[in-house]
Amino acid sequence: MKNKILIAALVAASLLSVTAAQAEGEFMVRARAVNIDFGNAQNNLAARVEAENRWIPEVDLSYFFTKNIAVELVLTWPQNVDIKVGGAKAGTVKALPPSLLVQYHFTELGAFKPYLGAGVNYTLFSKRNNILAGAAEIDRSSVGLALQAGFDYSLSKNWSLNVDIKSIKMETDVRVAGAKIGTLGLNPITAGVGVGYRF
Repeated sequence: MKNKILIAALVAASLLSVTAAQAEGEFMVRARAVNIDFGNAQNNLAARVEAENRWIPEVDLSYFFTKNIAVELVLTWPQNVDIKVGGAKAGTVKALPPSLLVQYHFTELGAFKPYLGAGVNYTLFSKRNNILAGAAEIDRSSVGLALQAGFDYSLSKNWSLNVDIKSIKMETDVRVAGAKIGTLGLNPITAGVGVGYRF
């Protein structure tokens, strides 16, 4: 009987601790329109290879461990990115670029809530051999540092406006007939504006 009571007490304590942990955290979801401005740094490429700047939709989910510390997962679906060689369109690849960042939120400024973040970006390229009719291709993926600055402006208890800027390290090798001919440093700066909902 004592063992049953002890087990029941441990289960109850576990449930209470989980509930308390969940009560401390809050979720926020944001939707943004984001402009990607590719850096297009060149390394040993005979002709200039570059990705064309574009607007994309972006959704992120944040979890607040405390009122100041949060982790944010940034998502979109695979996006077409036009590739130019020597100024002429040479093909289109698809890029899926999720990022995971840890953020510090400044909460002492009323409705204005700026934040800074740092983390990692992982970009997965598909249709990557669709350049110069298959004569050239880029690497399958890129992993790099992501830095972030932005702010939320509270409109109500749940809703807010959001402005967000990220600098992302994104590099990929360019290959012809399987041989590396150089490196393309995409290294985009992304600037986004959108809305957030906290719950």
